[in-house]
Amino acid sequence: MKKIGCLNSELSYVISKLGHYDTLTIGDCGLPVPPGVQRIDLAVTYSVPGFFDVFNVVDAEAKFQKVTIASESKTQNPEFYEKIATWAKKNGVEVAEVPHEVFKAGTQKSVAVVRTGECKPYSNVILESNVSF
Repeated sequence: MKKIGCLNSELSYVISKLGHYDTLTIGDCGLPVPPGVQRIDLAVTYSVPGFFDVFNVVDAEAKFQKVTIASESKTQNPEFYEKIATWAKKNGVEVAEVPHEVFKAGTQKSVAVVRTGECKPYSNVILESNVSF
């Protein structure tokens, strides 16, 4: 049994298979999962686990070069927007802001969509994998 890090076997497996430019979506409990894209459903109840509970574990396990967020998050969920922007700046990660409809279309290319219990609007990211060397 793993001692540290991501203990969810499905999520751990998906993270370990990420290649350069692959994308992984982490979303709130309302984000639709496109047909054909793997769903990793971690939601237990509203707000459990929260978006950042999951995001922080994924961030500790992989390296990313770009994060895509819905532009609506800037006004509809400013706390989320600020946390992601701060994380991106600290880690040298490019931020792409797109309308929510464009964001949802972009999830179709993700290797998986991770569903959290988060219920604050627009708490969703598409993370683009980087190389770790």
